[in-house]
Order: sequence, then C-alpha cells, then structure tokens
Amino acid sequence: MNDLAGKHIVLGLSGGIACYKAAELCRALIKEGATVQVVMTEAAAQFITPVTMQALSNRPVYTSQWDSREPNNMPHINLSRGADAILVAPCSADFMAKLLHGRADDLLSLMCLARPIESVPLLLAPAMNREMWAHPATQRNMAQLSADGAHILGVGSGFQACGETGDGRMLEPAELLEDLIALFQPKAMAGQQVLITAGPTFEAIDPIRGVTNHSSGKMGFALARAAREAGADVTLVAGPVSLATPRGVQRIDVTSAQQMLDATLDQVPTASVFIATAAVADWRPAAPSEQKIKKDGTGQVPALTLVENPDILATVARGERAGSGRLFCVGFAAESQDLVAHAKAKLARKGIPLIVGNIGAEAFGRDDNQLVLVDPHGVQELPRASKLDLARQLIAEIARRMRTPA
Repeated sequence: MNDLAGKHIVLGLSGGIACYKAAELCRALIKEGATVQVVMTEAAAQFITPVTMQALSNRPVYTSQWDSREPNNMPHINLSRGADAILVAPCSADFMAKLLHGRADDLLSLMCLARPIESVPLLLAPAMNREMWAHPATQRNMAQLSADGAHILGVGSGFQACGETGDGRMLEPAELLEDLIALFQPKAMAGQQVLITAGPTFEAIDPIRGVTNHSSGKMGFALARAAREAGADVTLVAGPVSLATPRGVQRIDVTSAQQMLDATLDQVPTASVFIATAAVADWRPAAPSEQKIKKDGTGQVPALTLVENPDILATVARGERAGSGRLFCVGFAAESQDLVAHAKAKLARKGIPLIVGNIGAEAFGRDDNQLVLVDPHGVQELPRASKLDLARQLIAEIARRMRTPA
C-alpha cells in the first residue's frame, strides 16, 4: 500500500520561483496514493499556470475566495474541512508574515486561518533569497508560527535563482514527501533517543584493498527513517555506503570497526535504544601495509595475519547504561544457514532482549527482506516486505516491548 493512500492533501502555492518544484511535488503525492487539491495565490500564478497544476492534480485549481463553483461561496471552509493536511510549498516570506498576523485577504491565507487546527495540520516549506531567510523578521515569524502549531519544514542550501548561494531554497519534492509521510506515522517512539549502526565496515589491508562484506546499509537506514517517523531523535553511525541520509537524522560516517565502536560509545550516554544493524567485520589485518602490496612475479601470495575486531554490540550491552535498564539493545544476525539456532545462540551470548535475524544472501543489497525476531520467549516471523515496511514494524515492536518489559 502507498504511504499516502486515502489521504487528501491541499497543496498551496504562494509566489516564488520555487513554484516549478510544486509540479513535481504534486505528481509525487499522487504517486504515493494521495488526492491533491491545489490552491494558488495570484502571485503563484505568475510563476506556474493553474492549467499545469490542474493537469497534474486532475482536479480544478482554486485561486479565488469568490470562486462561484462552490454552492455556498465558501471555498475556504469547504477545502479546509476536507483536508487531511495543508502543505504550502513554496511558502514565501510574505505569506509567512501574513499567516503570523492572521491576515486573510486571499483564498489560501483565508483557508489556512479557517482550518480546524486540531485535525488539519499546516506544513510550511519556506522558499526565498538567503538574505530574506536570515532576516530577523523572518526568523521571528517562523518561530512564532511554529509556536502556533505550524510545522516548519526547513530549507535547503545552494545556488539560488537570483545568482546568490546560501540558505533559503525550498526543499526538494522528495524531502517534502518524506516529511509529509512522517507526519501521519504513529509517534510510538516520541521522546526516545535512538542510536543505530548501519552498513559494512572496511578493514584496510593496504591503501587500496581491504576486508569488507556485501551489506548495503539499506536496512539500517530504513530503521533510522522509521524511528524518526515514530517521533524519536535518531543518530545513525554509518559505515561506507552510498545512501542518502534520512530526513531529520543525525549521521556519523565511519570506515572501520574500531571507528564505529568509538563513534557508538560517544553516543551511548544519551541513547535510550541501541539497534546494532551494521554488518561489522569480525576480523581485521593485524598490520596494514602503508603502501600497496605488489605482486613480485613468484606466484607467492603474501601472508595476511588477521586479528579479531571489537564486538560493538557486546561492548554496549555490557555497559553501565545497558545494565541499568536505561538502554534497550537490539542486535542483528545475518546468517547463511540455521538462522533461528544461530540467532538464539547470539541472543544468549550478548545478553540482550532481542535479536533480529535474516539470511544475509537474501537481504544484502535488496530493497526487501524477511526477518525473524528472537527473544527469550520464542520466535516471531515478519514475512517478506520492503525494508521500510519491516523497519516500521520493528520500531513499533521495540516501542511495545519498552512499554511492557519482560
């Protein structure tokens, strides 16, 4: 099922060059299952036509509070009552100031003011020049709008249409879509500090070669997104992977197992949940060469002496915070055979409440997976699904177990 299936989104456009991004955003919302009603200001229509947005949304576009298509002549009431959320993207500095003061001299601002605050959330995606964004008046307006209950989605940084570079760009459609999807997810982890390790580690043999594995990091990154959607503050310690950081997640990049351990231990004191998703290399070369090891033509393979890497999960699980019950630890077991037996053995060895097992060859690099949850009381299967769907199930399960400990 699409994440926005059954949701009706009012997409508001105020004046700004970022209106061109609203076209792609509208398509993304519909592809995710939502119905979209577009409402535009007069200024927005100077940048993109209502005809374009009508074609994309497959619905008539509203631009005036005097629209005669409404039998009661109250589009500001009718449109806001039918919405699951109102997303203004782009939201100009002028429109933010208008919302702050409760002004309602066009349909979009009138509708935002008339919306039922408790049931129809208002999301604002600012878009403006960097100086306008940094101006104290804009920052004050944004802070007050947030205090009044609006969701300010932040801005991007980069090259702007005016030729300057800096903060103030509207977020990309994919980022706005992720934020909107997160809005509708249950907040079962609100107030929790979640620490996640993800991806492989790379243990250098020489400056060119190393010992690693096939882990893509997709499961760990999906868990980071799901935990953030569930309301947690999330820190992600990532090995060498090529994945975009989930929205709202703090990311720490590392390479080796020792670096991952150090970064994890730095974050443990403030964490309430630790999920060890990373496929950490069990061994590393004892003495990496400072220069590339060359073939000498003899056919002899150079000797490679390996030493054991630190066990990150066991180290954290043995720590004072875990021992006090203030840190809920979850481990992952990627196996090639006898999954449940190996997962049970790992559960006992690590001394933690939950192990999540999967067959590595059927999971690494894929967008889907299937999991088994192993705890001291038994085994629970999570059938094959997308990694994001499984991540949401697992986060919900962790939240349930934290509320009702064994």
